[in-house]
Amino acid sequence: MNNLVYNEMLKLVKSKRIVVVTLIIAVMISMFTYAQYREMENVKKRLGDTDWRTTLQQSIIDMQNRIGSSGISEEWRNQLKVRIDQSQYYLDHDINPQDPGAPTFLRIFLDNSMQLLLPLMVMIIASDLVSSEKSLGTIKLLLTRPVKRWKILMSKYITLILSVSFILFIFSLCAYVISGLFFGYGGWGAPILTGFMVKNGELNTVGVHLIPQWQYILMVCGLAWFVSVVVGTLSFMLSVLIRSTAAGMGVMLAFLISGTIISSIASSWEAAKYLFMVNLRLTDYLQGNIPPIEGMTLPFSLSVLAIWGAIGFIISFLFFTKRDIY
Repeated sequence: MNNLVYNEMLKLVKSKRIVVVTLIIAVMISMFTYAQYREMENVKKRLGDTDWRTTLQQSIIDMQNRIGSSGISEEWRNQLKVRIDQSQYYLDHDINPQDPGAPTFLRIFLDNSMQLLLPLMVMIIASDLVSSEKSLGTIKLLLTRPVKRWKILMSKYITLILSVSFILFIFSLCAYVISGLFFGYGGWGAPILTGFMVKNGELNTVGVHLIPQWQYILMVCGLAWFVSVVVGTLSFMLSVLIRSTAAGMGVMLAFLISGTIISSIASSWEAAKYLFMVNLRLTDYLQGNIPPIEGMTLPFSLSVLAIWGAIGFIISFLFFTKRDIY
C-alpha cells in the first residue's frame, strides 16, 4: 500500500495540478488581501478615526438603517438583527471582533471560503484521480497488476486525503504570510467570543465564552478539513463514475454553486437541509449566525455531511471493484 500511495502522489505531482492549485490560492489571497486593505483605508478616510469601536458603531447604524428599509426579506431582516445584537455584545464587553493582523484575516478568510473557494480547490484534484486514468487508457494497465482493485482505489483515496491536508495547509500558510505583509503577523492571542446561539430568531448569549484566536483558528481549520474531505470524496466518486474529468468537475461545480443559492432562499424548503451543499458553512454555528433552515445545528450538519461522504465512499468502491473498467 505504501508503494501504491507513493506512486499516486508522484503522478499527482507530475501532473502539475498541485502547482496550479497553489498558484490559484496565492493569487486569490493576494487579491482579497489587497481588497481588504483598501477597504480599511476607505473606512479611515470616511470616519477619520481608526478606533475599532467607532467602526463597529457605524456598522451597527448601517445595519439598523437597512432593517428599516422596506425592500429586504424577513429572513435577511432577522439575520441583521442577530448581527446587531452580536456587535453590541462585543461593544459592551470591549472586545474587538476584527483585531487587525494576519491571524484575523486567516480566520475570516477561512470562514468565507469554506462553502465555495476551498471546495473548488479540492475538486480540481479529486475529480481527476480516476477519470484521467480512464481517458488516457492507463487504467487497464494498472488493473493488470497483481494487486486487488480495492487496494488500488484505496491508494488513490489516501492520496486524496493527503492532498486535502496539503491544500488546507497551503491555504492557511498563504493567507497568513501574504496578509501579514499588510496587517502584521500579531494577534494569535486576541480574544474571540464563541458560543452564540440563535433560537427562534433571537440571539442567546448564555453559552458565550472567550477563547484565544489561535484556538478558534484550529477549530475552523478542523471544520474546513472535514468539509474538504466530504467534498473531495463526492468528487472522487464522480471521478470513478464518469469517464470525463471535465464532466465530473462540471457536475460538482453545479452542486457547489447551487448550494450558495439554495442556502439564501431555502428557508421555507425544509427538506433542503439534507443536501450536503447546504451544510458546508459549519463555522456559522461557531459565530452564532442564523442557519439557512430552522432546526439545523452543528451536530446535524456534521451528521449529514458524514452520511453523504460515506455514501460517496461506498459507491466509489462498489463501482470500481464490481464493474468492468473500459
